[in-house]
Amino acid sequence: MKILAVECSAGPASAAIMEDGKIISNAFCNVKITHSQTLVPMVECVLKAAGIELNEIDGFAVGAGPGSFTGIRIGISAIKGMAQAKRLPCAPVSTLRAMAENYIEYDCIVCGVMDARANQVYNAFFDITGGKVRRICKDRAISIDDLSEEIKKISQNVKKRVIIVGDGTDVFFPAVKNIPCVIKSEEAKRYQNACGIATASVDIFRTNNTVSPDELLPTYLRLPQAERELKKKRSGENL
Repeated sequence: MKILAVECSAGPASAAIMEDGKIISNAFCNVKITHSQTLVPMVECVLKAAGIELNEIDGFAVGAGPGSFTGIRIGISAIKGMAQAKRLPCAPVSTLRAMAENYIEYDCIVCGVMDARANQVYNAFFDITGGKVRRICKDRAISIDDLSEEIKKISQNVKKRVIIVGDGTDVFFPAVKNIPCVIKSEEAKRYQNACGIATASVDIFRTNNTVSPDELLPTYLRLPQAERELKKKRSGENL
């Protein structure tokens, strides 16, 4: 099975092709250019590098959130467009779940963090043992202070390293840097990427939990800022 995966839920953007469980081509960039400009050329690049035509792809995977509202929409729209013609199955993958794939070769606790602004991060914990990933909690938006307290408790109860992974690492890590066994992810394994999306999608395809292009939707854990401000304004007007 050939899977085309894309990820652009935050600053970096990437694309990858997996064939029969193996990544055969991938591209990654982390530049200050809108994903609407970078994503399609990267898709074309990975297809060409793999020697595969788009019509040979059997299914699609995408980082469906949480993350940047604009970035997620770009990724979802791109996959919808490519999958629609042949009504191919799509796998919406949690961006945080995909991050755990960065450390699949280690026995550890992965703490995925994405900068959600307003002193919050998008977060989930994953236990990795023997190359198997087990979700510890659901994806959520949580304050930096509350997450720090949770990590303190985790570090007292487990003997594994807790690795902070994701584009929110630099924002969050200062709050936990003095907790034993908590470390910052290395730069090369820090960011969400399409390779992780592809490998995390395998179980979705295997268990037939894919969706049609029409059913493919973003996963937002909070309302967009404009909607939050409008809701706040309306609430004040009703006082």
